[in-house]
This record gives sequence, C-alpha cells and structure tokens, in this order.
Amino acid sequence: MRQYPHPAPRPGCRRTRATAALLATAALTVAGALAGTSPAGATAPGSPGTLVNGGFEAGLTGWTVTSETGTPTAAKTETPGHDGSATRLTHWAATAYQVTTRQTVTHLTEGWWTVSAWVKSGGALDATTLGLTRCGVPDVSTTTPITEQDDAWVRLAVSTYVVGGRCTVSIATNGPGGAWVGVDDVALEPGRVTRDVRGGDLSGLAKNEDFGATYASADGTPGDAVQILSDAGMNLGRLKVWVNPADGYNDAAHVVATAQRIKAAGMQLLVDFHYSDRWADPGAQTVPAAWAGFTPAQLAVAVHDHTRAVLDALAAAGITADYVQVGNEINPGMLWPWGQTWDVNTSDRVTGAQWDNLASFLTAGAQAVREVSPTTRVILHLTNINNGIGSLTWWFDEITARSVPFDVIGLSYYGYWHGSLADLQGAISTLSARYDRDVLIVETAYPFTLADDTPTWENVISLPTELVPGYPATPAGQAAEQRAVQDAVASAPGGRGLGTVYWEPAWTSVAGNGWDPADPASGNAWENQALFDFDGRLLPAAAELAPDAAAPDRRATSRVALDVDRSVRAGQQPVARITVEADGGRSVHEMRPTGTLVVRDGGVEIARTTLRASDDGRASVRLPVLDVGSHALTVVHSGDTLVQGSTSAVTRLTVTRAAVRR
Repeated sequence: MRQYPHPAPRPGCRRTRATAALLATAALTVAGALAGTSPAGATAPGSPGTLVNGGFEAGLTGWTVTSETGTPTAAKTETPGHDGSATRLTHWAATAYQVTTRQTVTHLTEGWWTVSAWVKSGGALDATTLGLTRCGVPDVSTTTPITEQDDAWVRLAVSTYVVGGRCTVSIATNGPGGAWVGVDDVALEPGRVTRDVRGGDLSGLAKNEDFGATYASADGTPGDAVQILSDAGMNLGRLKVWVNPADGYNDAAHVVATAQRIKAAGMQLLVDFHYSDRWADPGAQTVPAAWAGFTPAQLAVAVHDHTRAVLDALAAAGITADYVQVGNEINPGMLWPWGQTWDVNTSDRVTGAQWDNLASFLTAGAQAVREVSPTTRVILHLTNINNGIGSLTWWFDEITARSVPFDVIGLSYYGYWHGSLADLQGAISTLSARYDRDVLIVETAYPFTLADDTPTWENVISLPTELVPGYPATPAGQAAEQRAVQDAVASAPGGRGLGTVYWEPAWTSVAGNGWDPADPASGNAWENQALFDFDGRLLPAAAELAPDAAAPDRRATSRVALDVDRSVRAGQQPVARITVEADGGRSVHEMRPTGTLVVRDGGVEIARTTLRASDDGRASVRLPVLDVGSHALTVVHSGDTLVQGSTSAVTRLTVTRAAVRR
C-alpha cells in the first residue's frame, strides 16, 4: 500500500461466535400463520440429513417462523431470488422487530457441517445472522454483510461440529425498522469453512514504538502490540522489506527483529519484498538507488541476492517465513522501466510491456525463496479488483505463460476503492479456478473515525462520501466491515480463499513516523484505520480476529500453577517453579502432561521451557533480571495431544533495590 501525503485516486470474520440460543422460551410461536409454515419445533420433512426448500421456491414450507416481538409476518417470500430463481426469503418490518426463520435437520453424522446461503442486506449493522444452533455444541453464527454498495448477492457460510445427530439452521433478524435481509439457496453440507489467515501488517510498528507510540488492550491494560493482537486472534504478521530506506527502517535488521516478536507470539510470518528503497505500488515501482544502471540480467541477480540475503538473515535467527511476496502490487510490473507491463514513461526510451524481464525478476525472487525454504509459499500480489477481472487475468495469463513459479495469489482489497464484496468473491473464485491457486487478501483496512489525530495530516479516507455504503466510520462500522470482508473471502465459491491481512493495525499517529521515509515532517494519513484508537487502546474490530469455533475438546483439562519468591533484590534472577496437573487435579502420575511452558510478565514473554513426561508435571526455569518494581507473572501451558492447555493465576513479584554498602 502506498502512503499518499493526501487522498489520491487508485489506478467472511466470519466471526464464528458462541451465542445464547437464538430463540428464547418466551418467543411467540406462530404455527400456520403464514402459508406453508411448519408448526414450532417440527422437524422439516424430507430425507433424513437433508435441508428442504432451501431456495424457498415452495414458500416457507419446511421452515418455522418465530418472533419475540409479535411480528412473524416480517418473514416472507418475495421475488426475485438469487441467480434468476423465482423467490427468496425476506425479513423486513417498518418498526423495530425480531424474527427467526429456522429449520431442524436430523440424522446428521457427527463431524463438521456448514450452512451456506446467498444473502444481501441493509438498513442496519449486525441486524441479521446466519447460524447453526442446537447442534450439541455452543451455537455459532455470523452476521450478514451490508450490500448497499451494489445490491449484489454474496455467499455466506458458517460451520459447526455436530454432536447428537441434529442441528438447526437459523436466520435471525433483530433490528430497527427498515433493517432488511434477502436469503436464498440455503444449503447444509458436510465440511468446514475457515479463515485460515487472520493477519496484520506490522511493518511500521518498530518505528512507531521508537518515536513513542504505546499500546493497550481493550480494557486499557498496557502491553506489547504484537502480543495484544495475537491474544485477540491474529495469527500472521506481515513485514515489508525495502532495499536501502532513507530512515533506516524496514531493512533486513528491523525485519528480523520484528519477525522474532511475531514468531514468539505464535504467529506465522509473511515477508513482503518491495524491491525498492520506498513504497512500491501501482503508482511507483522505482529501482533501488544501489541498482541504478543495472541491465535487466543484473537486476534479476540483484532480486535473487537481496531476497536470499534477507531470508538468510531470518534463518540465522531461527526463523522461516511461511509466505513471501515477490513484489508488492505489481499490476504495472516492477523495477521500472525494465519490468513494466505497459509503457509507464514514454520518454525513457524503453517502450511497451517488458514481460520477459518481469518474468525473470519474479522467477529470480521465487528461486531465492525456494533455496532457503522449499515449504515457504510464494505470493504474487496484485490490486485494483475494481478494474475488472480481465485486468487481473491479463496479468496472470502473461506470467503463467512464462512459467513463473508461485503458490498463492495475493490481492489488495479496500472496499472504498476496489469494488463490492460480490466483486471480491468473483475475483477470488475466478482466479483460484483459472490458475489453481489459493487466494489471500494481503491488504485490507477500514476507518473507525473520520477525525484526524495529532500531528494532523489529511487522511486518505476523510469524508462520509468516501465510505462503503452502509458501513459508517465508527468502531462498530469498522468491525462490521472487516467481518464482512473476512466472511466474503472464506465463503467465496470454490473454497480457495485463505483469509485476510489487515494493513498496519498498529500505525497510530506519532510525530516523526510519517508516510515518507525521507521526510520526518511528513504525517500519517492512515491512523484512523488502525486497530488501536487515538489513545492506543485496542478497538472492537480486533475481536473479529478471533479464531473459528473448534471441535469439542475431549482432552483432559489441566491446571497450571506458578510459584516464585515474592520479593527479590535488583540484579537477581529468580527461579519460577511450575506445576501442571492433568484432568482437573488427578494425579500427574496417572496422566503426565507435556508441552511448552511460557512465563509472561504483564503479557510479555520473559522465559520458556519444555515440560516432558519424565518431569511428572513439574518444571522450573530461571527468569531474567527484572526491573525494580512490581511484576505480574503468569505461566501458560500449551497443552498436548491428551491434555488441554491452561494459564495460571497471576503471581506478584516485587523487585527491590539492592542494599547499598557503606
């Protein structure tokens, strides 16, 4: 993502959340109030294990309608439906209402099941959910996306692990008057839909911290931004690399340092090579100063060697990148003009597209990745979905025709620039099918306010007219928009959407860390899209990073306890004594837990050790020298194949100043 000094034109979480039962016992049940409506509690007719009338072609036959507000007629069938069908389910009322349309399916095998539907909605945030309830596990649901941008259908899906052979598909609306949803082609099928990647780009974090930025969890507890985001559910960190940046940041040394923090927090790592000294995007793909005057053949060698050097530096620190981007938003190519895909400068005497050169650059970068780690997945990253699918297939057709090796298609998607959620799903499905690659949204973001923090610098999105229709620039609007993007990716037809990476969630506004690495006086035009507010506190949108519902955990429970001297002198290294008991207190001699033990001080890791079966549930680790003052220590047990993980209660340790000898 290019950082513009002023606004400039650009050339599905599926939060699977546990909920209370969607239908309270006080709900008004209307049996037969609508034509074709089944009595409350009735099992839908048809073959066992089959959801019937998912397209609503037979009205509401097979479905049960209930309402807590006495408005069952808010659920009805109307025309037209999805993809040319005759009918759809509609929820709508002129005044505030609650209505649920549900169907129970029986004779389901134990395991993962997914409900999917084509939906469109508007009128209010978070008014309607698609969910699976009464499945023998906590209920799960996800919110239907707002589609006021183009009124196009979007596929939505949510999964649960069914125990006990029955499950209820639920479409529930609870909103103000005017809130509406259209639903069609509902299906219940075996399998699971997941958001495998719930990432964030942390490239600007090191510089932000050096210039004074601080961070806190949602409750205001200060902490490390990486750990705060990891605790929220973020599972991948993305870091950009510049060749010789003017400010000294985003070089190999800083990438390694932040990557160590990312890996220590249990996240995957994506390294994003720009092959430039500054921002590379559709507006600029500038050759690094050190490579000026190189021939195309020499540039290919430089790409290889630079990529290899950074990845080798990571390997020397014990880090392997899980993903590597070879280039950033490279629709127009890279290393202009030698790798251009059109004539970006008619006066430079390099005319026309240079596809062969570009292919050699990309291949050189991919080869360097393979040399360091054959398992690392190579990403080729494009943007501007709004220009139509042909603008993307044109590019990948040229690249695949030249046998450039890559594993994943990366896309930028900012809803206020790059089209609708339907456009996004169409791009994911088309590209994954055409090139047999997974698709990862490597950049996305949305504002939580239109205000400008100090030091002021005009934000790239600063006007209500620039927003995605239906999603206000509020904390709730930011959260809902990001959940919708995650859902759209995870639910895209074909099942090849890997997830999303939020762009610069920790780039809050501090003097000295502006958009231009060569100008300390430049400002931040993106702080109103961070996942931390202007006080550095985590925003509600971070909750959308929470992982999907897991299968029921049938492992034994565990309790972990931490014992440490409550007071030590400055300069001493106290010993943490750790005990893990399995199965809620059963003797560790009957079941011996294993796994990793991590000691944290206020949420920041300070020590770790490995618990082996031969340790009989007991381990100790020497802590580092701690600062004078009070420390809140906890220990986290990772768990193993037989025993669930757990976290100890807080143990307070006070470090006092060493006695002064007279």
